[in-house]
Amino acid sequence: MIAITNIGCYIPEKKISNFDLLDKFETDENFITNKIGVVQRARKEPEEKASDLCIKAFANLQSKVTIDLLEIDCCVVVTQNPDFNIPHTSAIVHGALELTERCASFDISLGCSGYVYSLSIVTAFMQANGMKKGLLFTADPYSDIIDENDKNTALIFGDAATVSLLDAEQSGLVPLGFDFGSKGAGHKNLMNEDKLFMNGRAVFNFTAATVPISINKLLDKLDLTKEDIERWYLHQGSKYIVDTISKRLGLESERVVFDMYEYGNTVSSSIPLLLSKDIEKLQIGQKIGLSGFGVGLSWASTVLQKN
Repeated sequence: MIAITNIGCYIPEKKISNFDLLDKFETDENFITNKIGVVQRARKEPEEKASDLCIKAFANLQSKVTIDLLEIDCCVVVTQNPDFNIPHTSAIVHGALELTERCASFDISLGCSGYVYSLSIVTAFMQANGMKKGLLFTADPYSDIIDENDKNTALIFGDAATVSLLDAEQSGLVPLGFDFGSKGAGHKNLMNEDKLFMNGRAVFNFTAATVPISINKLLDKLDLTKEDIERWYLHQGSKYIVDTISKRLGLESERVVFDMYEYGNTVSSSIPLLLSKDIEKLQIGQKIGLSGFGVGLSWASTVLQKN
């Protein structure tokens, strides 16, 4: 089985405080802290692209674990804000890391549900082709498409990147099963034409109605109960969204991870950022739940077990 063995992260040092924008957007600290859950947002430099963030996340991974680049069989980047339309960003990352020519590289165009979708895609791809080691990157620099005068988006999104080391021969977090879905009819509620547009109420209603059903469906499929899950890692859309899903599922608050106050909603990177802090703490046999949801509109849930 393919396991997540470690995760590298990059969060830019530059931060923008939402408290400095209270007057501009006619809001208050309670809304910022308890509804959005984003006190400050991480911002890359204007000249930085998705591939640059990926490379910095990989440097962080290298500081945690020794990696032989000659052994990497695939390099995948999850992004909807690539460096260019052509070529794929994973090719740029592949070249920058000087990976071997036998190493497969491709992009996956998914946003908030992207990490969970990609775990299924990449682990299946590796297993089908006898691959032993892979790198799964996430990087969605939304600062390139944000309208800084739009309250619905300007206070929420931050920049970051992650890379998950996938290994067929080492212990780690192994997917037990997945649940996926799409509501393409709602795609206009979160989209980028010139700048990012989000119908916050519509996205919230979609999420609150859909994600609990997805998670319960997955638990039934795996013959598990909520009590079997040690911790829950939900996409960090906002504090209000995470709190609402938790309440509708009847989850114990101490088992639901929330941590976006200091960097914001990082889209496909939000779940692996959370996992990076806990992956080495989990004990053999423990199970955790993941669910990503948003752009598409789409959702994906999984249960991972530490093996």
